[in-house]
Amino acid sequence: MTTTQRQSHVSETEARKVAEAARETEWQKPSFAKELYLGRFRLDLIHPHPEPSDEETARDDAFLERLRAVCISELDGAVIEREARIPDEYIKAMARIGVFGMKIPEAYGGAGLSQSGYNRALMLLGYVHPSIGALVSAHQSIGVPEPVKLFGSQQQKQEYLPRCAKGAISAFLLTEPDVGSDPARLHTTATPVDGGEAYELDGVKLWTTNGVVAELLIVMARVPDHDGIRGGVTAFVVEADSPGITVEHRNAFMGLRGIENGVTRFDRVRVPAANRVGRVGQGLKIALTTLNAGRLSIPALCTGGTKWCLKIAREWSAHRVQWGKPIGRHAAVAYKLSFIAATAFAEEAVIELAGQLADQGDRDIRIEAALAKLWCSEMAWLAADELVQIRGGRGYETAESLRARGERAVPAEQILRDLRINRIFEGSTEIMHLLIAREAVDAHLQAAGDVIDPDVALPGKAKAAARATGFYAKWLPQLVAGAGQRPGAYGEFGELASHLRYVERASRKLARQTFYGMARWQGKLEKKQGFLGRVVDIGAELFAITAACVRAQRLRSSSPDEAQSAAELADVFAQQARLRVENHFDALWHNSDSADESLARAVLDGSYGWLEADVIDASEGTGPWIAEPDGAPKENLARRMLPSTR
Repeated sequence: MTTTQRQSHVSETEARKVAEAARETEWQKPSFAKELYLGRFRLDLIHPHPEPSDEETARDDAFLERLRAVCISELDGAVIEREARIPDEYIKAMARIGVFGMKIPEAYGGAGLSQSGYNRALMLLGYVHPSIGALVSAHQSIGVPEPVKLFGSQQQKQEYLPRCAKGAISAFLLTEPDVGSDPARLHTTATPVDGGEAYELDGVKLWTTNGVVAELLIVMARVPDHDGIRGGVTAFVVEADSPGITVEHRNAFMGLRGIENGVTRFDRVRVPAANRVGRVGQGLKIALTTLNAGRLSIPALCTGGTKWCLKIAREWSAHRVQWGKPIGRHAAVAYKLSFIAATAFAEEAVIELAGQLADQGDRDIRIEAALAKLWCSEMAWLAADELVQIRGGRGYETAESLRARGERAVPAEQILRDLRINRIFEGSTEIMHLLIAREAVDAHLQAAGDVIDPDVALPGKAKAAARATGFYAKWLPQLVAGAGQRPGAYGEFGELASHLRYVERASRKLARQTFYGMARWQGKLEKKQGFLGRVVDIGAELFAITAACVRAQRLRSSSPDEAQSAAELADVFAQQARLRVENHFDALWHNSDSADESLARAVLDGSYGWLEADVIDASEGTGPWIAEPDGAPKENLARRMLPSTR
């Protein structure tokens, strides 16, 4: 059996071990979200709200002012939507003011923005067109700049960061045609050659955002075991014009019409060993660590999208009159407006808090960043859907069609299409549920993991049982009572104090329910994805409620004119979120999960094939899911990018 064949038949246990090995296992810094899932409401970890320094604020504001001017005067989202590409002059305009080096330190020619300032910049770019936000975030959040900044050698930083800051677009290449969130089956190889002086890359990468126009690539490839050295997935910086690299296809999607996303093939591509980032086998850890902060670009773009939806929904609901009054005065539409407004406030609270925690640097934000990505992407999609409903037929009609018949060209249907990808980008909602759930139950697995592990022998289980007994004897009594039961707790938050008391009580309840799940299913808990998903969603809502209340409290002193309205927004949001939390709690134990799984198995087995009778499938007869090469030469797309900055 070949290496490729072995990787195609990786067992579930092997795949899990690879993913587990890439995790950051130590918790060297405190985490608000980790404590929340353990039933410990550590408000002191995020309140008072972390604030940027005056120097950071001045630097961020100055850059954002320049960016806003360029967005207004030189960039037109309608052109991108119509031409399905970002014009070269737009790229040059952004490069001129340093957009491609926003998070790169000033010492390497970058703007040196804080994470919070970078998030605000992505919102501005997203307002022009989400494809620009995708271009910039893929380049800077997960492309060459971030992993090189975090893991690169000093020589690599000096060589690549200035180039990226000047406008050398980069791309991140991990996904393959048959490998998504299962890195154990990664096929692309990096074979040592020339006595270890270089590597030869072979393989195909799919959905390479920016790959069609990139000058630099960060590529994840598997180094085989060799010369007594253990291999593994490894990261490389690769020049995109290297011999043997072919961009075979520019992908097209339902949204993000300007995105430069393609299929990239590597055929014996020689890469100097000096281009390896980090150690051999450290690639997945580099990818996951990069995503901890890099993942925040998604909720930033989602928050900008929700705020835009609020603006359009408000304007239309006040203007459109039906049955004698503006539609926003009718309860059915008012409920939607309230949801969009409250959600926009909370999303901004979540991304502000997560961004400031990242900038502060003394908190572990792996769960907070993942929660922000998960929650904001789901809520922004709902907000966009409500906007289309409020706009009715005009929400479903394209902006170009509206313009052609003399109406305001509002791209409501476009924002719905563009926001949809964020529930998939950088970890789908389903994968985020599993990732966050793994971190949420980490303390339990550390305490009782060997007890429920079928591979551990009886003597080991006995020792683990003693250790688990000690942990739970100390932990469980802490879940009985807390500040949430004291009427005056969190009184400095005024009318919002009751919501924080609710979060404290719900946090302890969530921890108890998680323990009950561990006790009931033990080692089978990881299979209970419905249960774990609801646990994660409850924590996400509690995090959002807390962030909204903390933000409102901060605005009492920093922006007195907005204080009352901020408190009102946080209050209504918390009321809405608490209803969702209670529904999730109820569904932990009262659900149709077993019936759903049974039905799905029957569907997969073909038991209900008769339901599909008379369906006409236009894709039938076009071959297998992954088409075999037909021998025709692959198209090598011309690269639209800035002149080389080397």
